[in-house]
Amino acid sequence: MELKVWVDGVQRVVCGVTEATTCQEVVIALAQAIGRTGRYTLVEKWRDTERHLAPHESPVASLNTWGQYAGDVQLILHRTGPSLTERPPSEGPLLRGPERGPHRQSLPPDYVLSRKIMHDVKGVCHDQGQSLETKKSRSAKLE
Repeated sequence: MELKVWVDGVQRVVCGVTEATTCQEVVIALAQAIGRTGRYTLVEKWRDTERHLAPHESPVASLNTWGQYAGDVQLILHRTGPSLTERPPSEGPLLRGPERGPHRQSLPPDYVLSRKIMHDVKGVCHDQGQSLETKKSRSAKLE
């Protein structure tokens, strides 16, 4: 399935998304596609209502709960801050406490897509390739 996400005012499409795909996996794929590191969250927006999705949440399942209004819901990639490696030295040592506010995911600069996402994407591409070959074969038989 394709998932449409708004990134900096531009709609991007993430392919190979399933019910098992998490928000964190979508965030990582998008951040890599735009070549940025940092802390991100996915925001679900409907009219004037916004909700930050948890990293472990499924964006597909979340959209499905909207029923007939799912088409009116926007998913937005929101950058919440720099990654730990981008932190200026002037800010002193990092004191880790419980995070408050929206859920955040950090992306290291050289993060590699998880094998699961790559497997899902390859599967979708393979299925689409087979579908095209079947259609070409049927078309050739008709001619």
